[in-house]
Order: sequence, then structure tokens, then C-alpha cells
Amino acid sequence: MIYVFVLTVGLIAGVLSGIVGTGSSIMLLPVLAYSFGPKQAVPIMAIAAIMANLSRIMVWWREVDWRAVAAYSIPGVPAAVLGARTLLALPSHTVDIAIGVFLIAMIPLRRWLAARNFTLPLWSMAVVGAAAGYLTGIVASTGPMTVPIFMSYGLVKGALLGTEAASSLAIYISKALTFRRFDALPFDILLKGLIAGSSLFAGAFVAKRFVLRLDPESFRLLMDGLMLVAGLSMLWSAFQG
Repeated sequence: MIYVFVLTVGLIAGVLSGIVGTGSSIMLLPVLAYSFGPKQAVPIMAIAAIMANLSRIMVWWREVDWRAVAAYSIPGVPAAVLGARTLLALPSHTVDIAIGVFLIAMIPLRRWLAARNFTLPLWSMAVVGAAAGYLTGIVASTGPMTVPIFMSYGLVKGALLGTEAASSLAIYISKALTFRRFDALPFDILLKGLIAGSSLFAGAFVAKRFVLRLDPESFRLLMDGLMLVAGLSMLWSAFQG
């Protein structure tokens, strides 16, 4: 019954993240922590996130901006390794506050930039990749933070979903390998991650039909709502702790 529960929540999370590009970790991580314990939840989620990103790449392969992927991933991979190694050293509530404030601030900032037809340059993806890579090594996911950055770069809908997933994939793989090196990813954890990830994988394919029906402005409004909810939830979590 535990696995049925995990797979059910995972499918719902997979559909949601397949529509907006993030949210699977926010929904699934508490379920994994409840089912398998908090210590196992982060490495299990790392494996599941690899499968979730892989599925979004497969769904939106033709729309991926590979230049942005390279700029983001090259500095992001070593930064993720460093972050994973310092997972227990940094207070998690500090990260939650920083990301929460960033998310809420990005809503008016992104709209202000869009009204002036300004998009972030390619080199900025490298800066974001290094910062997000390090944070991803520490917390379960920084998807709510990176998705608005890719939107400000000028991507939307399938191009946004595919590019963000491809950029994150290498970072999650490096994080998982770091866990493996430090004996935090034994076979049973790997198997649980693959089981949980299978539902996220399926959810991305279900989500595609919904994304294709959304017009770009509705998609942006949906993202603004997600950023507001995610930002407030992170701030609430930080101050509760």
C-alpha cells in the first residue's frame, strides 16, 4: 500500500510538473519522507527527478534550446557536486527564505522585463546554472527558482519545459553519483527511486495534451500563480522551523 500511495501521488505530481516544469519534488518529497524516512527521501527523490526530467526531454525534444542547456549545465554540474557534499552543513531554512523571497520578487520583475521586451542574455544562464546547481545539491529541488529564469530568457511552453528539464538532468545525475560515492545510494534506495520516478515519467506524457492547449499568456499566468504559492510555502516552512 505504501508503493500504491507513492505512485498515485507521483502520477499527480508528474502531470503537474509536466505542465509547469516544476512541482514534483514539492509534492512527492513529503510523501517519500513519510513512507521511507527523511534520510532516504532526498536520494530517492534525486533518482525520481532524473526520470521526471528525462521524460520531459523526450516529450519536448524538438523544442529544446541546446545552447541554453550547455550554458546552464557546464558550471551547474560541479556546483551540484559541491552542494551535495555540504548537504548537512547549511541551514535549510536559510535556503528556503532566500528562494521564497526570490520567487515572489520574480513575478513583478519578469513582467516588467517582458513589458520592455527584455530577455536575459545567454551568458546569464551560466551564472544561474552555477548558483542553482549548488542549491540543488543541498535541497531537493530548485525548479521553482530556475523556471522563471528560463522564462526571462524568452522560453515558453514546450521550449521552456524541455530546455529546463535538459539543463537540470545533468545536475541531478551528478548529485545522484555524489550520493552513490558517499554510500548514500545503495541498491534498495536506487530501486525505490526508480519506482517513484516511473509515475513522474508517465505524468509528463499525460501533461503534454494540456500544455498544447494553453496559450502563452495563460501559461505565464499559471507560472506566476505557481511561483507565488511556492514562494509563500517556502517562507512558511522556513519560519515554522
